[in-house]
Parts: sequence; C-alpha cells; structure tokens
Amino acid sequence: MQIIDGKALAASIREEAASDVKALGLKPRLNVMLVGDDPASHLYVSLKKKAGDEAGIRVDVHGFDATVGENELLETIDAWNADRGVNAILIQLPLPRDFDETRIISRMDPAKDADGFHPKTVEALMRGEPTIVSPVHEGVLRLIAQTDVKMAGAQAVILANSAVFADPLARLLVTAGASANVLDPDDLDRERLKEADIVVTALGRAGFVHAGMLKDDAVVIDVGTNKTDDGKTVGDAAFESFRSTNARITPVPGGVGPMTIALLLRNVVRLASKNLEARS
Repeated sequence: MQIIDGKALAASIREEAASDVKALGLKPRLNVMLVGDDPASHLYVSLKKKAGDEAGIRVDVHGFDATVGENELLETIDAWNADRGVNAILIQLPLPRDFDETRIISRMDPAKDADGFHPKTVEALMRGEPTIVSPVHEGVLRLIAQTDVKMAGAQAVILANSAVFADPLARLLVTAGASANVLDPDDLDRERLKEADIVVTALGRAGFVHAGMLKDDAVVIDVGTNKTDDGKTVGDAAFESFRSTNARITPVPGGVGPMTIALLLRNVVRLASKNLEARS
C-alpha cells in the first residue's frame, strides 16, 4: 500500500495562496454561512478559518441556529452579494434537512461562489467552460496526479449518493481522458468496480470499500468522512484492509480534507483578483 499524502501537497498550495494574497495587495474576504450544530461542519469551518488567517484571508463565519427562517438566510446572502467588500461566499453543507439547499446556494452571486456548487458554475463546468472548480473535485484530480496512474485510458468509478458531487467529477475525469462510471452503492456493479483503475468514494459509510472489492493496484481517493463510536474520524475505505496490497490510497484524515481547504483558499484569491480587475 502507498499512502497519497494530501497534507504535503496542500501545504504548498496554501503557500501559493498566501504569496498571491501579498501580490494582490489586499485582504480577500470570505463570508461563511454555518447553519445548525453539526459537529463535523463546525470543525471544517474552524479549519477553514484558521487556514484563511494564516494565508492573509479574512474569513467571517456567520452562525445561525437550525431554527432560523429560510428567508433570513436568503436575505443575508442578498446582502453579501451586494457588499463589494465580500469577495467570496461559502454555504457550509450539509444544511439541516428542512432547508432547500439548491434554493439557498442558487441565491449566491455566481461571481462569489467559492465552493463551485452554484448551478451556473456547475453548468459552465459541464459545458467544458469552467470558471471556478469545486475544491473537492480539483483536490481529487490533484491527488490522482500524485500517483503513477495515467489518466488517459484509465477506468474510473465514482461511488456517491449525490449527483451534485458525482456528475461534475465524472465530467472532469472524462475531460482528463479517463472513462467514468457512477455506481449506486445499494445496487453495486461489483464486476465494474473490480476492473476500476481509480475509485473515488464519497458515501459517508465507514469501511464500505475494502481491498477485496478492488484490483490490487487501484488508486483509492476517499472523500468520505465518518465518526466511529469511539470518536475517531475514518473514511469510506477500510484502510487497514489495503495494507498488503499495491493500492495507492488517501488517508482519512490527511488526504482529501487538507486539499479541499487549500484549494478553497486559492478560489477565494482568484475571485478577489477578478473583482479587483472588474473595478479597474
């Protein structure tokens, strides 16, 4: 087994973002909407704020109780859209179940979409004309690039519950030269999974993917984040089952997570730069 180290690569990207902030001569500002008390979301947001502070990016976290009215959230986004001092907006997902995520995300100005999930941002990507790429999607591609697998001609499988996650990633993989299939974990095509050169899993099911399901030298990019009963954070892949294989695998934590944060900061810098150009 070979571990794909997301921390080291993320550190270099964060250094680049900090250097670009200095070159811009301004302090980019990211506003984060955090709704409810989900522990994982609060942890992720705190890590994003810490990384932003270190890179010279102002990260303003606006917390809302889960009982907040949806209209209040929409009005808040409207205000951020109109505020020229806000360069980027992030809606921390998932939102509590009673909220319409699509409606809330769609309310953002696409020119301030730091996470790449606005419908217009996704539409541009699916047309092959990306403006901003989701940090998690770009992180997946960059981690694959750390291995010796050749994207051209590779067979990729995506295990995901959400088309919002899976479809743009499949488009990016195909653009890079691979074939990409999205598989339903509840009706799994095990033969196709066994043939895959690259497996990306984002299910939120601890230990769902184990070594016996894949080819010996598969590349496994584990986007899943799960809490065990004893409080440990683990991925969708049964990590220890890959020890005696030739697989290349991202750890959880330490794989996709650090990359997502680093690439989010880079997106904020890019949006700030575009806003600066638009004003001049």
